[in-house]
Amino acid sequence: MRSTSKNPARELTLGSLFDGIGGWQLAAIRNGIRPVWSSEIEPFCCEITRKHFPGTEQLGDITALSGADMEPVDIICAGSPCQDLSVAGKREGLRGERSGLFRKSVSILHEMRKATDGRYPRFFVWENVLGAFSSNEHRDFQAVLEEIGPCRVPMPESQKWARAGMARTEACDICWRTLDARYWGVPQRRTRIFLVADFAAGARCSDEIFFEPENVSGSPAAGKGTSYAPATFAAGSHGTAGTATATFSKQRISKYQPDSIASCVASRDYKGPTDLIVETVGAVCARGYKGVGSQYVSEGKCQVQEGLVRRLTPLECERLQGLPDDWTAGGSDVKRYKAIGNGMAQPCADFILSRIVVGTGKGNVPC
Repeated sequence: MRSTSKNPARELTLGSLFDGIGGWQLAAIRNGIRPVWSSEIEPFCCEITRKHFPGTEQLGDITALSGADMEPVDIICAGSPCQDLSVAGKREGLRGERSGLFRKSVSILHEMRKATDGRYPRFFVWENVLGAFSSNEHRDFQAVLEEIGPCRVPMPESQKWARAGMARTEACDICWRTLDARYWGVPQRRTRIFLVADFAAGARCSDEIFFEPENVSGSPAAGKGTSYAPATFAAGSHGTAGTATATFSKQRISKYQPDSIASCVASRDYKGPTDLIVETVGAVCARGYKGVGSQYVSEGKCQVQEGLVRRLTPLECERLQGLPDDWTAGGSDVKRYKAIGNGMAQPCADFILSRIVVGTGKGNVPC
């Protein structure tokens, strides 16, 4: 990271749109960031976050909000509804009523920046399903980049979006990468897009959250002994129309997740933070079960011995997401399953905000 100064006086602040059960707020607290406000309409989710974050102002329905009237924050996080983007849905994409709410979150972003003369927020963080890459003939992710930009963003030559990339615009640097929960200490396969836009007027750090710069001639060898994946686009690929145009930069993807985590998640002897046994196929079995066979997880069900299938408990589902035990306690199992399932893998959110803290010089975590 470019800056590693210790503990400047002013703390970072965060606002969470489509807050759900407060995953971004939890990640904020864990990284010394103060959550200021949240927006959520699901009553049970609001009860959960009110209990865990009593100091956060709950603003309610996002459609009634204007960024110009909200308290400015350094970071806005938005896990906008995914139903219309998911490959399991009707694939209406950003034209759909639910996933189209992404545009409202971006309106709040730009309204706040206009009202604060471009000072707040510095970061916009977006999380969503892989289907966002392909919906509407791959045009929806282009729209995501263009509206955050805001500028014209060309389609890649392949007409498909790779799983990691970067676009530089006049207003911000936008980087994205898919993170799979199974490499972050939780025993489930859950791959999501995480995107960070950095609107800093000077040096920006969104690329260093996800990537390591490619070596240039004369510089010391980087990443010795570490495998890297190539970036999405060739350097200098850009569009031609519009007054502001994104330029894609060539980067290398750093393997921040330790190989030891990946290997032990694949081990049947693994007992990680979730305290669940994980078979070699990545299936999650009941606590204490060490049998071998056709264990699997499908639609919340878990086979724990031959001929017997049971549903995972809400507590086990919380652990699968990397949440603290009983995070959603107090509601019916139906409400808890829904709330947890709509959330994200907590270690991934923790990682994103920890890198932002380092990149802004608000912490002293080694890169």
